[in-house]
Amino acid sequence: MNDTSLHIEEQYNQMLMSRSGEERLKMGCSMHAAAKKMVRASLLYKNPQATENSIQQELFLRFYANDFDPDTQKKILQAIETYPIS
Repeated sequence: MNDTSLHIEEQYNQMLMSRSGEERLKMGCSMHAAAKKMVRASLLYKNPQATENSIQQELFLRFYANDFDPDTQKKILQAIETYPIS
């Protein structure tokens, strides 16, 4: 669904592109950090006893699972499981 008029969308894009590359990068990093915090909170809400390793595994799956084939996913998940997180 897109309920934004073309004129407003163009204005928004112009405003965004008028920012420096550094500003846009900072915005993107900030949005990623916010999304990660929301997913983490959701995971802890569903399972308050979750370990840090299991949270990291779920974060990996939510954000990056589609970027890796099943065998590579399995290796990454195993590495996260055994990685000492303090």
